Amino acid sequence: MRLAGKLVRERFPRFGVNKRREIKRLLYEISKREDLPPGGIIPEGVSGAFGPLKAYLLTRRFPLTSKEGLSFRPYLPKIELDYESCLRFRKTPFYPRRIYIEESAQNSSLATRFRSVFPRAECLEIPSLKEFMGGHTGGGIPEYNRRSQTVFIINEERDFFKRCPCTRRAVPCGYHICNLSFGCIFECTYCYLQEYVNTPGIILPANLDFFFDRFMRYRDLSSTRAWQRGPYLRLGTGEFSDSLMLDDLTGYSLPLVEFFRGRDDVVFEFKTKSANIENLLKIDPGENIVIAWSLNPQKIIDSNEFYSASLADRIEAALRVSEAGYRVAFHFDPLFYYSGWKNDYRGVIDRLFGVINPEKIAWISLGTLRFKPVLKKIIEARFPGNDILNAEMVLGYDDKLRYPAPIRYRIYRFLINTLNGHGRSLPIYLCMEERSIWDELQLAFPF
Repeated sequence: MRLAGKLVRERFPRFGVNKRREIKRLLYEISKREDLPPGGIIPEGVSGAFGPLKAYLLTRRFPLTSKEGLSFRPYLPKIELDYESCLRFRKTPFYPRRIYIEESAQNSSLATRFRSVFPRAECLEIPSLKEFMGGHTGGGIPEYNRRSQTVFIINEERDFFKRCPCTRRAVPCGYHICNLSFGCIFECTYCYLQEYVNTPGIILPANLDFFFDRFMRYRDLSSTRAWQRGPYLRLGTGEFSDSLMLDDLTGYSLPLVEFFRGRDDVVFEFKTKSANIENLLKIDPGENIVIAWSLNPQKIIDSNEFYSASLADRIEAALRVSEAGYRVAFHFDPLFYYSGWKNDYRGVIDRLFGVINPEKIAWISLGTLRFKPVLKKIIEARFPGNDILNAEMVLGYDDKLRYPAPIRYRIYRFLINTLNGHGRSLPIYLCMEERSIWDELQLAFPF
C-alpha cells in the first residue's frame, strides 16, 4: 500500500485527490493479484495522462472482463488498512469471557446451562439488551473480532420472522426466515455479518416458547398474502447466525423439531457449516424438517471458512441425519471462481453423491460470491492475506460486487450440468440471481 502511494505521489503529482485514489487502488490490487511491486506494473510507453493510464490499469486488473468487451463498473475506494483490525485467530475452543444475562432471563434454562458449562466466565446481569446497547459506543472492527468472547442471553420480543430480503431485481425465492439468534462463532471471509461491526457479542434468546406463539400469528398472516409460494411455507434459521454452531449448548433444535415436525403447511430448514447434529439424532425426525449444509472445496474452507467443519465432516453429518430419517439440502453458495475451480467443485459433487441418496435431497441452491461494496474494505482490514478480492469483482445489477454475468453463467452452467449427471430430477434453484441468467440457464437445463 505504501509503495503504491509513494509511486503515485512521485510520478503523478498533478493528479487530484480522487484520481490519486483510483490509481493507487488499481496499483495496489494489481500488485497483490500478480505478486509484483507497484513499480513494475506500469510499462514504458503508457501515457501519464489520467484517462489512458486508468484504462490500461483497468484492463490489467480485469483481464477477463475486458476481454469479454463488456462495460463494467469497478469499485475503487480509498485504501484504509489498520493493523488493529486484523483478525487474530484463536487457538482454543469457544469459551466466552463474559455472559450478560437480561434480568428477565436469569432463571431460564439457557442461562443456567451457560453458567454451568462456562464457570470461569464473568456473568453479569443487565436490565435489557436495548439499555445496554444504548450506552455502547461501539468498538468497530477490533471489537467485532472479539465478539465470541461475549454472549448475551435475552428474552426476545420482536423481529421473530420475516420474508427473505432478496436483493433488488433478483428472482424471489419465497423463503421466510426465523431470526433465532444473532452472531456467529465462525469466521468466513465473505460473511455479510461483518457489516454489523457495532454488535459486541453473540446474542441468544432464551424464550423459544414466545417464538412459537408469534409464529402462529405470522403463519396466519402469510397465508393471506402473496408471500407464500406453493402449498407450504418454507421457513429456516441461519440468516444472522449458523443454525447448529452451538446447538449442543443452546439445545434449540430439540423444541424446534418438536414444534414443526409433522406440519403439512411448513417446511423448516436448519442451515449450517457445522457437524453439531447430536441433538437432532436424539429425537424423531420429520419429512418436513430439512438439515442443510453450505458446501465448498476443502481448499476454500481452509482459506475462507475458519473454525467451521471440514467438507468431510459436513458430508458425514449429512449422511447420518439422512439415515436417521431427515431430508437434507445443500447450498453451493457462495461459489468461487479461480484457477482449477471446475475440478474442485466436480470433486465435491462426486464425493457428495458417493454417499448421499439423491431421493433424500430436498433442494440444492447455487449462488456465486457477492457482497455489498462496504464489505470490501472490511475484508481487506480483517483478512489482509485474503485472495478472494483478487478475483474480478465488479458492481453488478444490484450494486453488489459480483463476478461479471458471463462468468456467473459459466459457473452455473457447469454446476447444473455436473449435478444433473447424478440425477435429472434434482430440485435446483439459484440464490439472489437476476432473471436474465435464470431464463438463459433454463433454456439449456430446465430446473
